[in-house]
Amino acid sequence: MNWFKLASPAAFYPFAGRLIPRFGLAALVLVLIGFDWGFFLTSDQLGGSNPQKEYYRIIFVHVPAAWMSMWLYLVLAAWSAIGLVFNTRLSFMMAKAVAPTGAIFTFLALWTGALWGRPSWGTYWDWDPRLTSELLLFFLYIGYIALHSAIDDTRRADRAAALLAIVGLVMVPVIFLSINCPDPTQCASLHQRSDPGSIHLSILIPMLSMTLGFWAYSFAAVFARLRTIILTREADSAWAREVIAQEART
Repeated sequence: MNWFKLASPAAFYPFAGRLIPRFGLAALVLVLIGFDWGFFLTSDQLGGSNPQKEYYRIIFVHVPAAWMSMWLYLVLAAWSAIGLVFNTRLSFMMAKAVAPTGAIFTFLALWTGALWGRPSWGTYWDWDPRLTSELLLFFLYIGYIALHSAIDDTRRADRAAALLAIVGLVMVPVIFLSINCPDPTQCASLHQRSDPGSIHLSILIPMLSMTLGFWAYSFAAVFARLRTIILTREADSAWAREVIAQEART
């Protein structure tokens, strides 16, 4: 396969269509494995000197969602930068397709974090550095979507939203350092810093399964949304009209 041809929306459209069911199936299997293992097969409580009760199981959704919120923003900023540098239409379309999925995972991380925070810390919300920076990341996603929708000219909207995405990239290391700060006294956080090597396999494996499931879902959702964006923007081209007509017949 000539991979350079995929830079064309007309070539990428059918390619994405072939990948969507594969990633969708992988997401379903991985999430079901992670959910079943994490919520029903792990021990009743975390070990150590400060064990937590059943509510700790929300980490199997909360942590992967938080990871995905940062990873997808990196993807959003990367495609935005590629679009600005090389002026490729598909790059801007890809960035636009990524933003809603990133916003969903960021909201899921905030929501599950609040549900975890109530029994753990006695409050749904605290202006903890990690919570605050994650909230700002959610606002960046929403800001990107709103800015893109507010500008009628597609090319101007792509470039303006891309610049916002790149500027907002600073929030990703801020979120990471807020929980992995070298000097905890300088950035106190309610979140506990964990050494991956100390996590028991009964917890690590389902968490990774959920993460991979969310990752596969992201591909399926982004590609499905991208195909809609491509058809909308390429509606005047002959190939797009043919695809639309064929889909209308089926």
